[in-house]
Amino acid sequence: MSEGPKKPKYSATRRLLLKSKLLKKATSMLVAEGEAKKHEKERSINECAPPLKLSGLSVQELQDLCKELNQKADVVDEARYDLEAKVVKNDKEIQTLQQKINELKGAKKPVLKRVKKTTEDMLGSVSDASKLMKADFKANLKTVKKEEEKREEVTDWRKNVEAMSGMEGRKKLFTAEK
Repeated sequence: MSEGPKKPKYSATRRLLLKSKLLKKATSMLVAEGEAKKHEKERSINECAPPLKLSGLSVQELQDLCKELNQKADVVDEARYDLEAKVVKNDKEIQTLQQKINELKGAKKPVLKRVKKTTEDMLGSVSDASKLMKADFKANLKTVKKEEEKREEVTDWRKNVEAMSGMEGRKKLFTAEK
């Protein structure tokens, strides 16, 4: 037997017909489900709170009716609060159980990359030949030597002025510049 493309069991028109029938059935089922939910909601509302007949009631009867409705609202509020407390308790319990499950499984820690510590290791990890140069950082630093400033000896300025005065002083300046 050859492993070529398999022929479908149904023709394209048959598949299209079946698909359209399925979609029609699904839409009708969705509409029916929506109607059922609507009727269920109306039934539960009528059961919990029957329609009020206020016509022909005296003031005292209206006050009694308001008190009764207020008591029913309080009962419903307490039930709602109890349900909320149960939900919060169950949520906390679910979270603690999930934490226990994760602890039992062993939480997966991310794989950490090894960091090279020495310059040789860092340069060894680089594959580009232009970047593979000796990385002796201390050798490449510029050395600075402190040069002592040439200080002339401080002498009495009066002697200097006397020596510079006259032809001898000018001659000394002339010869000193050469």
